[in-house]
Amino acid sequence: MQVLQVQLEVGPDPAEVGRARRWARSRLAGSGIGDDEPLAETLVLLISELVTNAVVHTGCPAVLRMLFGGGGVRVEVADRSDRPPRPRHAAGEDTNGRGLELVDGLADRWGWQREGAGKSIWCEVDRAPAGSPGAPESVAVSPTRAWC
Repeated sequence: MQVLQVQLEVGPDPAEVGRARRWARSRLAGSGIGDDEPLAETLVLLISELVTNAVVHTGCPAVLRMLFGGGGVRVEVADRSDRPPRPRHAAGEDTNGRGLELVDGLADRWGWQREGAGKSIWCEVDRAPAGSPGAPESVAVSPTRAWC
């Protein structure tokens, strides 16, 4: 299986969320997932939620990674906080507390794991089966920088 991994370092500033969305859209387009496809919209929303959680709840820099291959797209956001994610349940008019509920509802799979002194929260979205209309071809392996 060939996998392409791309990553973006995100600063501890809420304005970085918009930059992460723009970056993700360009990488999705480069992988053959069009901006107008529902898969792209779903992935950008998932990225927005995970990056927002990292920036707002940790106050630390983070690394956004996207992995293409194996029949799907995996999104990972690693940060330096060792606190595990804590799903909350927003009530009525609350403006916060829905992020991980959205991730749970939109992703095919999600979870978190310890990564170094911090953690990585990940989610996966399946692509259309190979050979079906609009399914992208496999991509080559790309080297990545280590995250410390």
